[in-house]
Amino acid sequence: MGRTDLERLSKAELIDLVLRLQQPAKTSRTSSKPPSTDRKAQRDKSRPGGAKPGHEGHSRRLSEDFDQAVDHYPDQCPGCGVCLSAALLGETVSEHDKIDLPPIAPVVERHRRLAVICPSCGLRVVADLPAAAKGTPFGPRLHAVATYLKTFQALSYERLEAAFADLFGVEISQGGLMNMLRRAQGRFEDGRDAAVARLRRARVVGSDETGVRIEGSNAYHWVFRCNEAVVHQAAPTRGAVVVRDMMDGHRPEVWCSDRYVAQQGHADAHQTCLAHLARDVAYAIEAGEDVLPMRLKLWLHKAFGLARDIEALAASTIAAKRRALERTLQDILDTPTSCELARGVQNKFRRAKDQLLTFALWPGQVEPTNNACERDLRPAVVQRKITNGYRAMWAAQGEADIRTVVDTARLRPGANRFQTILGVVSA
Repeated sequence: MGRTDLERLSKAELIDLVLRLQQPAKTSRTSSKPPSTDRKAQRDKSRPGGAKPGHEGHSRRLSEDFDQAVDHYPDQCPGCGVCLSAALLGETVSEHDKIDLPPIAPVVERHRRLAVICPSCGLRVVADLPAAAKGTPFGPRLHAVATYLKTFQALSYERLEAAFADLFGVEISQGGLMNMLRRAQGRFEDGRDAAVARLRRARVVGSDETGVRIEGSNAYHWVFRCNEAVVHQAAPTRGAVVVRDMMDGHRPEVWCSDRYVAQQGHADAHQTCLAHLARDVAYAIEAGEDVLPMRLKLWLHKAFGLARDIEALAASTIAAKRRALERTLQDILDTPTSCELARGVQNKFRRAKDQLLTFALWPGQVEPTNNACERDLRPAVVQRKITNGYRAMWAAQGEADIRTVVDTARLRPGANRFQTILGVVSA
């Protein structure tokens, strides 16, 4: 906006413009912006690093298994100076682990076809071409390592090529790595289909999406989550058609998401993410001039408290607390306000009023936030920031299939990402 445009504005419009410019910038605490976009505090105002006063220190836990034990005996008595024999009975005073990695070198198995002369007829007989000589020369563990580093450590093909050469002494071209990843990704399709089948039977489903570049165009990485599966999907659109195609006619009892319209109307009931609203309220408190956002913050605090304790409460108590929260919210929504920010956040609560306390109708089954889906999306966001997207749709969808299988496996305690990948590519 230039000087000429400003001169055309009325006095009231100029005042509104100045007031908007004076509002504080949004941060990860007051919006959905990632923490990486926050401006760091000045060095002299930042809190010092290290443990805070009163923090109880913790040392590294000893490994459950060890390869060898080395016993250390005292060699001389400090009292009388006599030499102490290692044959004396000793007791363990303390234990300490020393951990290192062994030298890593590729294991090369050479297969040789031999020819022999038949002793009966003299015919020269050549052995059949072994299976190891067909297709790729690289084994399943190499495929698993490449898949893990590319998908979950966000290495580019150039850095992946260097990592294999420097760490493992294996020379693989970037084209060879791409072919390796494409082969490995194909092994995850069955696991992905099984996860989708579980999703299409779920009673409660959550969803979220984030932008990504695919083939030079804007596209989206979606995630769908239930208690038995996590499904990732690469799609060229952010529209509701992605949800309809994924669910294939299945209509859950409850859907949990943010307030984006494409994620609405896919279930009998909806739970709006209260964490998103809490950030909007935080910004209204920081930048506004009305007490109404503070009342909404206190209301959210009580709602989160109900969600936290809900499994320990009787059904009648849950119902009573829910009715009390509904009455309090209605009072807040009926309160007039002249603050634009307060009115804006008030309208957001008003539009989602029937979706705020759905979790109280399904105790222990529905969360008040969609944070689980946001956590599932975070690695894809990191990948996007490092690589700036995908050159081909097969790469984006193949990586989504890998994340689907691995994240679904991690719903069970103790699951390991690399071991899950290795198990799939080795099958």
